[in-house]
Amino acid sequence: MRWFLTTLSLLVTSTAFAADPLPSWNDGATRDSLIRFVDRVTQKDSPDYVAPAERIAVFDNDGTLWSEKPVYFQLLFAFDRVRAMAKDHPEWKNEQPFKAVLENDHQALLASGKKGLMKIVGVTHAGMSTDEFAEIVSEWLKTARHPTTGRRYTEMVYQPMLELLDYLREHEFKTFIVSGGGIEFLRVWSDKVYGIPPEQVVGSSIKTKYTVKDGKPTIQRLAELDFIDDGPGKPVGINQHIGRRPMMAFGNSDGDFQMLEWTTSSPGLRLGAFVHHTDAKREWAYDRTSSVGKLVRGLDEAKERGWLLIDMKSDWKQIYPNIAD
Repeated sequence: MRWFLTTLSLLVTSTAFAADPLPSWNDGATRDSLIRFVDRVTQKDSPDYVAPAERIAVFDNDGTLWSEKPVYFQLLFAFDRVRAMAKDHPEWKNEQPFKAVLENDHQALLASGKKGLMKIVGVTHAGMSTDEFAEIVSEWLKTARHPTTGRRYTEMVYQPMLELLDYLREHEFKTFIVSGGGIEFLRVWSDKVYGIPPEQVVGSSIKTKYTVKDGKPTIQRLAELDFIDDGPGKPVGINQHIGRRPMMAFGNSDGDFQMLEWTTSSPGLRLGAFVHHTDAKREWAYDRTSSVGKLVRGLDEAKERGWLLIDMKSDWKQIYPNIAD
């Protein structure tokens, strides 16, 4: 009996070691660096060991956990909301930037600039309760399709990053989203799609206020900007929401630069990484000249700062879940 239990134990251990923790990642320096880092900070006999409470990993969302072309998906949500609301706003047929949305006039939309986009977001994201907004987002995600791929937006998450999130949590990391996207937009679906609960989402926000409407307490969304969680705002958001400096930070654009810089400048072993979009066949290839997800400073300084550049084309076996790329 003792021999049988010993043999069984060896078989179980062997199977556990044989299991590939990142099956959608190609063998190579990037994958090895990720696994080696996790081993060094989680093995108790390692000089770089870090207690579980300090194992914080932060991830940008757009272009890091899911795709972001032709524009950020939350903007596509806002455009769809304009179309859905247009029947109650006949004046939009002649009023920019709404006219541009209704006519699919991309040049006019670009010409409206940040002010025009903020006007669209203000109309489509405010004037309702947080519960009402969550329901609208949830219903949109069930039916909306990407204009190029025809997939639901939550089907355009990156399988290799889903595996990395699981792998880190198996090693007692707490994983957070830190995104320039709307915090309440992300919180609707982050748990179901990424396994990241709402309280572990940091994002941009509009102002809200508590009110009692028809005898029911609600949180109302106002058409006023509260916080932009992008660029230098990301370390500020992390400090406010998380209260610990991360050990690992993942992004894909220069809007994530300060997050990686702040994460990797603290004492001890730290890891920063950019997802580099190099696969025009399976996704998109872009960096320096892109209007969305521009990566210039990150490309130029990653090597000297010791940050990883995750090459989508060479490092990932597949892009999206359950797809034979």
